[in-house]
Amino acid sequence: MDTGTHLVIGLGLAGLSQIDPSISANTAATTAVFIGTVVGSQIPDIDGLLRFKGNALYIRNHRGRSHSLPALPLWTLLITGALAPFFHGISFLHLAMWIGIAVCVHVFTDCFNTYGTQAIRPFSEKWVSWNIIHIFDPFIFTSHIAAIFMWSFHLAKPQLIFPTLYGLLALYYIWRTLDHAIIEKGLYRKDATYQPGDKYTLIVTFNLYVWNVVKECTDGTYQLGELKSGKLKWLDAITCSDHPAVEVSKQHEDIQALLYFSSFTCAEVKEHRWGYEVRWADVRYRHRKQFPFVGVIRMDRNFQTLDSYVGWVNDTKLEKKLKVDLY
Repeated sequence: MDTGTHLVIGLGLAGLSQIDPSISANTAATTAVFIGTVVGSQIPDIDGLLRFKGNALYIRNHRGRSHSLPALPLWTLLITGALAPFFHGISFLHLAMWIGIAVCVHVFTDCFNTYGTQAIRPFSEKWVSWNIIHIFDPFIFTSHIAAIFMWSFHLAKPQLIFPTLYGLLALYYIWRTLDHAIIEKGLYRKDATYQPGDKYTLIVTFNLYVWNVVKECTDGTYQLGELKSGKLKWLDAITCSDHPAVEVSKQHEDIQALLYFSSFTCAEVKEHRWGYEVRWADVRYRHRKQFPFVGVIRMDRNFQTLDSYVGWVNDTKLEKKLKVDLY
């Protein structure tokens, strides 16, 4: 989820903690849990600071170790240990429990997005991305804002507001999960070009009733489409290049970062007077006929790197980031 949604979830969990008598009966405990759940709902994304050391390092590690199974108790204990000395007479275990819930909810909700997490690390470095909930979901965000507003102005007791909120959200997640599974399973029936062996990935969009579709064809090509009002429309077809420059590009750290993160990549090669441009794109993120999540490397005729870039960018800004003139 985005930072704003994680924040309101942290506030919402602070409100939910009022169902715990050891928290609601103690002002100090309420304050400690309030701080703890807000921090706990944000702390796994502290790896965003890696962006300052370079996009390749950031892409390879964001939502990686910081969202792994060992990180869950580590973040919980660090935050609880930092808060406990300032709040005497409160239950360490209850404080840790609510902070732990906030940390776990952060990682769990991130798994529902397309970006995903390495939530089952160290058992596997696989990226868990279920493509079910958009990174910013209006219903999740606005329902939290409404609940926090009611709590702030004492329109109802938090013991009523927040169990109701999270009960509704549980039903919402179940509905979206089942809807996604049923639609994805039946995509081949909507595709007149279906061939045995084709694989479909259904990807959530901001609109609840519009889905993006990625089809991996048996010949190694991709078809990209949109499912709207139950109708599947193909928008683009991509053939991946097998030029020798593609294989060489895989040795560069920027390209390795993209390939490590995504299994939906495709390379395109363009030849210029000075050499080759290899552009790897994550085909899941097609937007306005462009692919904003790319890894690009420019090489001379001897396959020596001239310049490279990996990250989120449009075509216009990409040219400003790469120093080699195309002409």
